[in-house]
Amino acid sequence: MNTTRQVEIFSAGCQVCEDTITLVKQLACPSCEVTVLDMNDNGVSNRAKLLGIRTIPAVVIDGQLAECCAERGPSEHVLRAAGIGTLLR
Repeated sequence: MNTTRQVEIFSAGCQVCEDTITLVKQLACPSCEVTVLDMNDNGVSNRAKLLGIRTIPAVVIDGQLAECCAERGPSEHVLRAAGIGTLLR
């Protein structure tokens, strides 16, 4: 049985990322081991892709992308609906 919860924060160092780091650290308990990972590192960004991370900041808890961080990020459908790819006249 694990005695610690592994919490990883994928960050690019922006203010929104810093706010998330602060929030997670405030919420963390003695059972939480919080690690901040730099998305500018190729190894970290490759792992983020494998985990399905599409936007940052993102929080992974015990190897699972937190629900609040899933299903976000750019999609072709949304971008096209906003006009990308459509000629202006």
